[in-house]
Amino acid sequence: MVTTLLVIVVILAVLFDYINGFHDAANSIATVVSTKVLSPFQAVLWAALFNFAAYFYFDDHKVANTVAKTVVENFITMHVILAGLVAAITWNLFTWYYGIPSSSSHTLIGGFAGAGITYALLNGYTPVDALNLGYVFKILSFIVLAPIIGMIISVIITLIIINLSRWSKPSTAEKWFKRLQLVSSAALSFAHGGNDAQKVMGIIYVALVASNVIGSNDHMPEWVPIVCYSAIAFGTMSGGWRIVKTMGSRITKVTALEGVGAETAGAITLGITEHFAIPVSTTHTITGSIIGVGLTKRVSAVRWGVTINLIWAWVLTIPVSAILAGLVYLVINLFL
Repeated sequence: MVTTLLVIVVILAVLFDYINGFHDAANSIATVVSTKVLSPFQAVLWAALFNFAAYFYFDDHKVANTVAKTVVENFITMHVILAGLVAAITWNLFTWYYGIPSSSSHTLIGGFAGAGITYALLNGYTPVDALNLGYVFKILSFIVLAPIIGMIISVIITLIIINLSRWSKPSTAEKWFKRLQLVSSAALSFAHGGNDAQKVMGIIYVALVASNVIGSNDHMPEWVPIVCYSAIAFGTMSGGWRIVKTMGSRITKVTALEGVGAETAGAITLGITEHFAIPVSTTHTITGSIIGVGLTKRVSAVRWGVTINLIWAWVLTIPVSAILAGLVYLVINLFL
């Protein structure tokens, strides 16, 4: 039965996906804008197109399944889902406003887990009872592993590119790398859409199950991925200019050659993690990749002070979102 609360939850989930799009737009377009390959407007249209194109390729929804199973089914209620979404949207808007490239993915997962834990505590259970620890460990481990993998792949790709183009004329090489950056940024946007849209799909799926609209073993209704991919694409078209500056220039100065290396590495890393059903942060991944291209020049080329500030945002995102979701759940419980 479709209830008012279910409709509200679905609307908020789609809204989060839209916010995710403009919050994470910088991941896909920062380097292509900073190297002046595309104007900001052209870049967001390009990224949005490939965000949505991922719908036609990623049809297994493995990442969505991981997100859906983060909280044990017995501890998932509509109030839990609502509290998680409200907390995630709040933290996402806060970090966007202050130009902090935090992870939308971890915000959503932290909010969902925090609300589930609060529900468990209020009913005499422990936090461990509420969580599927195998899925949680997988997610937490890739907070560290995803940027490291992106960085390593980025270093390898950039060094290969540098050696292959060593004897090319600088002007000719620059022209080709700007063309190639269109391909690499498209690949990153494609992978971003495939990974990030699925996280909200997982939340909508558990909401449908919790409302008894579908069974826990039923397939996801086809309208869910269409709506989610559309929302993230429209969000990307809205841009994320506050974060573009941080991602595109403040970590390290990026050329077209290095942009190709960073974006290709980010896309490969996201493709690998999607294959293994791991909901990683696009923000973490591309940041690690950008650091990688900086390291190919010299260690001092990376502005480590900025990077350390980003790492603090990463560390705090899940616990802050979880605490915020717990507080929201308590308020919701009083009035609904």
